[in-house]
Amino acid sequence: MKTGAGRSGALYLPDFCTSRATLATVLIVELTALVLTLARQSGTIDFLTDLARTSMFLLWIGLAGSALLCALRPWLARMTVPAGSAAVLALIATVIAAVSVCAYLFGRSALVVESGGAGLFPPRPGIFVLRNVSIGLIVTGLALRYFYVAHEWRQNVELRAAARVHALQARIRPHFLFNSMNTIAALTRSNPARAEAAVQDLADLFRATLADKGDTITLAEELEVARTYQRMEQLRLGARLQVDWKIEALPPNALVPGLMIQPLLENAIYHGIEPRPEGGTVTITGEVSGDLVTIVVRNPLDPLPGQREGNRLALANIRERLGLLYGERALMKSGRFDAEYIVTLRFPLIERPLAKAARRAAVARA
Repeated sequence: MKTGAGRSGALYLPDFCTSRATLATVLIVELTALVLTLARQSGTIDFLTDLARTSMFLLWIGLAGSALLCALRPWLARMTVPAGSAAVLALIATVIAAVSVCAYLFGRSALVVESGGAGLFPPRPGIFVLRNVSIGLIVTGLALRYFYVAHEWRQNVELRAAARVHALQARIRPHFLFNSMNTIAALTRSNPARAEAAVQDLADLFRATLADKGDTITLAEELEVARTYQRMEQLRLGARLQVDWKIEALPPNALVPGLMIQPLLENAIYHGIEPRPEGGTVTITGEVSGDLVTIVVRNPLDPLPGQREGNRLALANIRERLGLLYGERALMKSGRFDAEYIVTLRFPLIERPLAKAARRAAVARA
């Protein structure tokens, strides 16, 4: 594993090609100009005039430096952290020196001299350029240090969040293993073909459960895991278990956290269907509104005392994983409403790039 000095240098810099970075540059430049003007307030030049010339000068430096860092970002990305930082310092120093020389030459032009504005420009170029470059290097060095520390902090947060997601996902294991094995054992003599199919479903389910596919999988893959689980429980509960899938509106290529729907189906069967002698129906609905996906899982509940009480581990687990992956845009609500228990999931619609393009084309054709 490479150390910090061996990693890519430009990656810790913000992307100066974005409008957000440009706006931030303008705001920082204007605040710096205000501070410098207040610090060197003199009687020879009024405050507003001094602020205007300082703002103009710093805006040329700030915007020219941002444009240069934007254009050279691919080149900087191939450098190590020390080399990239040194290159940035050299580029900014060059920009400051060039703008300073241009400002001095403009102040000595006939147009400025004849208009009486020569007093607003520096009389000696050497000291003017050297002072500006020195101040620029100090400010740029502090900014680079801030960008690097912020980048390292964000990376650590993302790594901790990813580790937390994997740890939470590893805790989810189907509770029905022993019941499934007993069902398979009973089917071995009475219906070997169904027993063989059940073994295959069980193997597929645990392969999907234990597979390391990263933080997200497609919604189609997650639904297939849930349907496989349904087939396993169907062998045990028979006609007592009914699952009504109303998911036609869901985009199959949407990316979701792995093992998100299957634990909800498992809870619905264990707490809502299995305790009822007559069984019942679990309803799973899905819809897309704007850029948000909503999935609702509901199951019947008996209003009788002594009903099974779960430890809510699966619900807390899914809620935390959604929060880690999607932040405040994710929502999970659960609770008992009349004779039903309802769980609602809402999270951003994020599709694979090719699938997203195909979806837009299909909407355009329609």
